[in-house]
Amino acid sequence: MKVRILTTLGFAVCLGGVVLGQQSSPLTAARDLYASARYDEALTVLDGMTMGAAGLDRRSIEQYRSLCLLALGRGTEAESAIAAVVTADPLFVPGESEASPRVRGAFSEVRQRLLPEIAASRYTAAKAAFDRKDFVTAEAAFRELMALLEDRQMGNRLTDLRVLASGFLDLSAAAAAPPPEPVKPTPAVAEGPKAPVLDPGHIWNGEEAGVTVPTAIKQDVPRVPSSITTQMRDRGMLEIIIDEQGRVTSIVLRSSVHPIYDPLLMGAARQWRYSPATVGGVPVKFRKLVQITVSR
Repeated sequence: MKVRILTTLGFAVCLGGVVLGQQSSPLTAARDLYASARYDEALTVLDGMTMGAAGLDRRSIEQYRSLCLLALGRGTEAESAIAAVVTADPLFVPGESEASPRVRGAFSEVRQRLLPEIAASRYTAAKAAFDRKDFVTAEAAFRELMALLEDRQMGNRLTDLRVLASGFLDLSAAAAAPPPEPVKPTPAVAEGPKAPVLDPGHIWNGEEAGVTVPTAIKQDVPRVPSSITTQMRDRGMLEIIIDEQGRVTSIVLRSSVHPIYDPLLMGAARQWRYSPATVGGVPVKFRKLVQITVSR
C-alpha cells in the first residue's frame, strides 16, 4: 500500500514509494493456508512464528491463530488468543472476507467483555503522559481512547470516562501546539519599495491576490499499521496552519482515514516543515488543506 499527499493546489507527492503493510513470507503463507481451510497447517506455521515476534507482527500472528483455533473448534484456546488480539488492538474486527459469522461472533463477545477494562487502562496511560507534560503522546493516546469509547460495542458504558477523556484531549491538543513566535519587524530601508504593512493576526490562503503559497520541505506520513489496511478509508483531509517560520502550529482533522491511523498522522504533521507563504516578500501565516490518499 502506498500513501500519497495531495494538496488543494493540485500537486501529488508519492512518499518514498514504500509499500506499507508488507508482511513476512511465513505470515503470508499462514494466511494462504487459512484461506484454503488448511487450519492445522496454518496453525503450525503461526506457532513457529510466535517466539520473538513483537508489535504489529505479533498482533497479526495472534489474529490468525485465533481464527484457526476457532475453525478447529478449540474454543478455550481461541478465546485466549482473541483476548490477546483485542488487548493489543481493541479496534480490530475481522471482516466478512476474513472470517465466518461464528468466528466474528466470538470476536464480538470477547471485545464487548474486555473493552471497558481496556479503556480504563488506556485512560490511565494517557493521563500519565499528560501529567508528565508529554502532551504530544497524551494527545495521540486520548484520541485513540476516544475512538475506543465511541465503539458501538461499548454501548453507553463509561460515559463519565468519555467526558474526562474528551476534556483531557482538548487540553493536550492545546498544550502540544507550539506557540507562534512574534513577528519580527521588517527593518526600514533608505531606498527601494517599502514592505507592505500586514496584520500579523491574519491567516492567508491561496485565494487572495499577491500571496506566494508555501512549499513543502518535509511532509512525511507514518506507515499504515497492517491490522487496519482493509478497514481504512481511501481519503482523509487535514487542515493545517503554517506560521511565518514554516512550522505547523495548528492541525484539524477534517476527514478521518481510520481512528487508529488518524492520531499517528496528526502527530507526524506537527513535524512537517515548509517554506513560509509570503505577501510582498513578507512571511505570513497560511491555512492549507492537505488531502491524504491511501491507494491499495
